[in-house]
Amino acid sequence: MKKVLLWASAASLLLACGSKEKEYDATGVFEATEITVSAEQSGTLLSLSISEGDNIGAQQEVGLIDTTQLWLKIEQAEATKTVYQNQKPDMEKQIAATRQQLAKARQEQQRYRELVGDGAAPQKMLDDATNQVAVLQRQLDAQVSTLSTQLSTLNAQLSTVDVQVSQLRDQLRKCHVTAPTKGSVLEKYAEQGEFVAPGKPLFKMADTEQMFIRAYITSTQLQQVKVGQSVKVFADYGNGQKKEYEGRVTWISSRSEFTPKTILTDDERADQVYAMKVAIKNDGYVKIGMYGEVAFK
Repeated sequence: MKKVLLWASAASLLLACGSKEKEYDATGVFEATEITVSAEQSGTLLSLSISEGDNIGAQQEVGLIDTTQLWLKIEQAEATKTVYQNQKPDMEKQIAATRQQLAKARQEQQRYRELVGDGAAPQKMLDDATNQVAVLQRQLDAQVSTLSTQLSTLNAQLSTVDVQVSQLRDQLRKCHVTAPTKGSVLEKYAEQGEFVAPGKPLFKMADTEQMFIRAYITSTQLQQVKVGQSVKVFADYGNGQKKEYEGRVTWISSRSEFTPKTILTDDERADQVYAMKVAIKNDGYVKIGMYGEVAFK
């Protein structure tokens, strides 16, 4: 009787172990959106006041590249602009004398027209007055055309200088190294005093508050999950230590791929899986590269 009870207990224990279900539907690795910030201008890196692990805010200035040459170029361009501005002609003043002569000639023309009409002056005097009006009008038109061309040329040169100044100020702005978004500094690639060129990486950062787990599911699991769905996410610390988070499915791949060697799915016989991303709000305990689990139910 004792043997029967022992066999019954062992059988019930094995049955219980065999029927135990997994607490998760997919496994994966925690990731964050990483950004590599590079230099946009060349020059000596005067400062880069960050260290790995620092939390920085969006648009926070963290470094400065030497701006001396750019400032000198801006000063030179502003001086050139002043020279062009001073060369602009005062059209009204320069044509005022010709306008006055033309007005007087037209008065003489009208007076001779009246005298000729009354028979008090010969026609030649009216013809001479009319010719004088025509000459002065052509002179005035020529002056206006010349001054307009000169003014247009100077305005074009001023516009060119303005564009140059804007370009220089944009380059000056890019000498100030700023963080494109808030996040944590993961790696630092340059130090104060180094000469940097455009494109040289300065540091890498990531928003570790808004993280996600990239997991893989089989085709049979696709019907259990959709974008926008709330799921449970577990951060796996090993030795059975886990921490639960609320997650939201933000992306499911529309293309299958072969099962990655480092990923285990519920159905190990499946040759192809679909990648998915589940976003979570990190409380500071989840780290990049940490293993995690996703439960759909």
